[in-house]
Amino acid sequence: MRNHDTIRLFLVDDHPLVRDGLRARLSSLPEIDIVGEADGAAEALPMIEALEPDLVLADVGMKDINGIELAARLQERQPQVRVVMLSMYDNPEYVQQALQAGARGYVLKDAPASEIVAAIGAVAAGGTFLSPAVSKRLFRNQAPRPLLTPRESEILSALGRGASSKEIALELGLSVRTVEAHRQSIKRRLGIEGQAELIKYAVEHARKH
Repeated sequence: MRNHDTIRLFLVDDHPLVRDGLRARLSSLPEIDIVGEADGAAEALPMIEALEPDLVLADVGMKDINGIELAARLQERQPQVRVVMLSMYDNPEYVQQALQAGARGYVLKDAPASEIVAAIGAVAAGGTFLSPAVSKRLFRNQAPRPLLTPRESEILSALGRGASSKEIALELGLSVRTVEAHRQSIKRRLGIEGQAELIKYAVEHARKH
């Protein structure tokens, strides 16, 4: 996120009343600057590219392209933009799909407004946030584990084969800058500090696969 005092937020929801409510609640907070909004993912993608928000708050269940697919496309094109999903459903499968797509937060629509604000703050600061009800269901029968997106897994495998960022960029049709952003995301998700540790993990991961 750029170095400034406010969080540049973009809203995506196909229900005008929901967007109105979110805008009214969030725009009153000095730390949040709502830079744009859209009623669907197809409209949102070019706007997000142009406006470069820090964070996108998106509904999961939209008509054209759902919020999980939107998160995946943003992870692919603009991995520096963080995504918080807003959903009516606490189904663990939805939550897993959202996290694998690159979302950093998942909040229920019936949660108190303070929970949505907390999620925005946590994710903007580089962390993750799950509504307590979601977290309880998700981790009831399993231990938390790092989740990489399909693109991050591809890049990790390529690193394990000894490929450089430039070689990976050519192979996958990405810019070197985007590959580097993915590398940073992989390190963050896996709790890895330096490049040497990342390469070591990638090589070990490649051996297992």
